Amino acid sequence: MNAFSPVPETATDITLSGEDYAIVKQVIELITIDYREQPSLDAIAAELGQSPTQLQKVFTRWAGLSPKAFLQAVTLDHAKRLLHQEELPLLETSLEVGLSGPSRLHDLFVTHEAMSPGEWKAKGGGLTMRYGFHPSPFGLALVMVTDRGLAGLAFADDEGGRDACFHDMARRWPNAHYVQDSDATAPYISRVFDARRWACEEPLRVVLIGSDFQIRVWQSLLKIPFGKAVTYSDVARDIGQPTASRAVGAAIGRNPISFVVPCHRALGKSGALTGYHWGLTRKRAILGWEAGKG
Repeated sequence: MNAFSPVPETATDITLSGEDYAIVKQVIELITIDYREQPSLDAIAAELGQSPTQLQKVFTRWAGLSPKAFLQAVTLDHAKRLLHQEELPLLETSLEVGLSGPSRLHDLFVTHEAMSPGEWKAKGGGLTMRYGFHPSPFGLALVMVTDRGLAGLAFADDEGGRDACFHDMARRWPNAHYVQDSDATAPYISRVFDARRWACEEPLRVVLIGSDFQIRVWQSLLKIPFGKAVTYSDVARDIGQPTASRAVGAAIGRNPISFVVPCHRALGKSGALTGYHWGLTRKRAILGWEAGKG
């Protein structure tokens, strides 16, 4: 199947909270329009046509936080604390220090390898890329895998956005052979989002397909601990190119493996939530979700 073939129907939901995200997304959009004058739970519930009690239950089940606590976790002030609460740069802080529970496991259960420059220059030539769409805690997710591991994880806003999402990913590797195979991709998405399966003795295999510079940036992102954040400048320094913040930002924006390679943990210098390829609402959602799981 080539990159312009119709995208098949969505696979069966294999996540615990996949149905919640449509509601959660609306709540996040409402409470982050202007967080300094945030609407009350009653006002949000009325806007969405739900009872406050039910809305609170749905949101808390999804995030592990109440809407109010979630909002506190995605404000600029909180982001600044994430960036500056360590005396040492976060990328130099050992993952073994001060981390426990599922957050530590998530950072240690991912193993990765990079394709060679020649393989990248072939633009996917010789690769078979299996893919499937699955509901996830952050909306409809597109998973792409090779025989070497997870190569792509992207999000579509809804069922109608499946084609655009697929084409956006497939054009990164236009010479690859694409095969719709939800049976092959379902095990990956269940491992990525189910904390019970975050185990370093059974690592998640990830393959990075990009230029040498992009891969160094993505490898740097993999060092950012769960529940922490860095700036683009931090990443530039970490890869030994301190003046390359703008190029680093571009490489972060090209990260093909959302959530697992945590580009959402890279913030602007002030702590502002800058652009995210899959939308700022989803970036806020992921950061808040991590705050509830950490």
